[in-house]
Amino acid sequence: MDYTRAQEIVASPKEYEVSYNGVSIWIDKLHDDGKTATVHLRRSLEERSEVDIGELKEEYLVH
Repeated sequence: MDYTRAQEIVASPKEYEVSYNGVSIWIDKLHDDGKTATVHLRRSLEERSEVDIGELKEEYLVH
């Protein structure tokens, strides 16, 4: 995924399925470097990780 698409997903009122290494995640914050984001697992709000935006994959729009 690129930074522009990640911004669109974060700003959208729609919910998109995004994965990191095959695991469903939620994007919490995009970092100013334009390369990384803070994410958490959809099932757990507790553990957050900083990941490379290029490794995020948009799966589909959740209806």
